Amino acid sequence: MKQQPEHNFTAYLLIGGNIGERKSNLQTAAQKIEELCGNIVQTSSIYETAAWGFTDQPNFYNQILKLNTQLSPEKLMLQLLAIEETMGRKRMVKLGPRTIDLDILIIDDLIIHSELLHLPHPQLPNRRFALLPLAEIAPNLIHPVEKKTISTLLQQCKDNLNVQKI
Repeated sequence: MKQQPEHNFTAYLLIGGNIGERKSNLQTAAQKIEELCGNIVQTSSIYETAAWGFTDQPNFYNQILKLNTQLSPEKLMLQLLAIEETMGRKRMVKLGPRTIDLDILIIDDLIIHSELLHLPHPQLPNRRFALLPLAEIAPNLIHPVEKKTISTLLQQCKDNLNVQKI
């Protein structure tokens, strides 16, 4: 039986959380992603941000991971959801407090709309807390739908939430 050729994807993940030991939770999530999903080749600084959407909750720590993976986008998403679950994520309130949140922002130039996954992340152009750390490590990355660089999207972003490098 002939083996399928391996495909390498470059994924940009946003990891974050606002419950418990925030920095430690980001480190644990990154270790689990490296063990189960692929090779983290670059990380942004960690940023602290007020909650977006549902605002009556503690501030978040967020970070971008650049990941080389052989997992398909769907398999990567399923693995990230499993990691969230093992780290104690409970989905009780939409946009509510969480120990860890693992989002795929962009994978290569893929555009996917499925029940499981929307790529690029539909809210990316509207969220300074995702654009700022992404612009730190990939300012010239082109958004597959907007056809603009991440740094341009950041300049045009109307979100005025305070995002501070820690």
